[in-house]
Amino acid sequence: MKKPTFYEASKQYRWFIVAIFFVFMLLHQADKLLIGPLTTEIMDTYHITLTQMGAVSTGALIVGAIFYPLWGYLYDRYARAKLLALAAFIWGSTTWLNALAPNYSTFLVTRSSTGIDDSSYPGLYSLIADYFAPNVRGRIYGLLQLTAPVGYLLGMILGLMLSGIIGWRGVFYITGSLGIVMALVIFLGVKEPPRGQSEPEMQEIDNMGTYRFEWSKAVDLLHNPTLIILFVQGFFGVFPWNAITYWFFNYLETERGYTSNEVLVVMGLAIVILAAGYPLGGALGDALFKRTPSGRVIVGIIGVLVGAGLFWGTIVLPHEAKTAFLLMLSLTAIFIPFASANVLSTIYDVTLPEVRSTAVAVESFIENIGAALSPLVVGIIAERTSLESAFLWICVTTWILCGMFFLLAARRVPKDIAALRAQMSARAAAELKNKGTNA
Repeated sequence: MKKPTFYEASKQYRWFIVAIFFVFMLLHQADKLLIGPLTTEIMDTYHITLTQMGAVSTGALIVGAIFYPLWGYLYDRYARAKLLALAAFIWGSTTWLNALAPNYSTFLVTRSSTGIDDSSYPGLYSLIADYFAPNVRGRIYGLLQLTAPVGYLLGMILGLMLSGIIGWRGVFYITGSLGIVMALVIFLGVKEPPRGQSEPEMQEIDNMGTYRFEWSKAVDLLHNPTLIILFVQGFFGVFPWNAITYWFFNYLETERGYTSNEVLVVMGLAIVILAAGYPLGGALGDALFKRTPSGRVIVGIIGVLVGAGLFWGTIVLPHEAKTAFLLMLSLTAIFIPFASANVLSTIYDVTLPEVRSTAVAVESFIENIGAALSPLVVGIIAERTSLESAFLWICVTTWILCGMFFLLAARRVPKDIAALRAQMSARAAAELKNKGTNA
């Protein structure tokens, strides 16, 4: 009787891995975003200005951007599961150090150090790619990316409910401890799958060879037309997200005249609906991918273009039309996450398994540059006109631009997918030949 391959023997275990990663990402996102609701208490503790507090978030973003390429290389070179456990331990320990900081200078350094683990997701996504076949990855990534908005809500709840009881340091002690617990869970519970085992050509091959990072393969990423298009799209694609994240609360209060309670209701509902858009977009991408290699990119096009139209319609509504504004914003929230899981899946559809973490790290590094510029550009435009004008210029324009890049990718991606499938077929044939020779 033939011994089952790693892929065949781990069908139930794969969902256990998804559950572990979901909890890890949810808690990590909550910890990362706690700084928002705790800002006032932290500023009061250290007697610092808004500029000094802003430097705290900037420091973490800069450190995260710097570490993306390093994490990508390490994940492709060494065991990803153990490195992910290390990232969880770094999350826990740096958060603890942040809570212990006696003065602002130490707090700035320790909070900036939390950016080290913020850039550790490429290895997690790469592991998922080796546990799940290409035609279902979109829905898995969509499910995992659901943790960002839900983690934001969880962080807000933790910050508001617990800070008054145990103080902001106590909240950080709790989330830091959870990071160390997750490090132990990942270290003991997550197995390292063979790279590329879930690819259709390799699923029937047991004890396959080991494929690791090579600089020549990494350089080839920069010659892949689909990846180049997606990298450029990623730079512009984060502009709307960061514009909304940093400025939308202020816009609702100052320009649309919402009260604090109204802001919480509007944004809370929008975030809940936004969360549903991630797995929905991923599932739609998987379904269309089964019909055409451009399927995922087509879903991305629908997401950004429909989202741009709905967002424009939302912003130009009269300020007194609060019910219509809530409905339109909710509709917008469904569509704008559609591209996220599909971009990630498409990157893996055109790259070799041993350089996938590097590919995502490069894309994330480029996105971080755009993320850092977006709030500044919005602020500059808003000072000269208004936040409403800034949102229309930045969000609608960049989403339309992303739609154009997705159209280019839709034309090119079938060729690059076919090229990867040919490489994997050749690799599978070599594996079978090698086993036949050894037999």
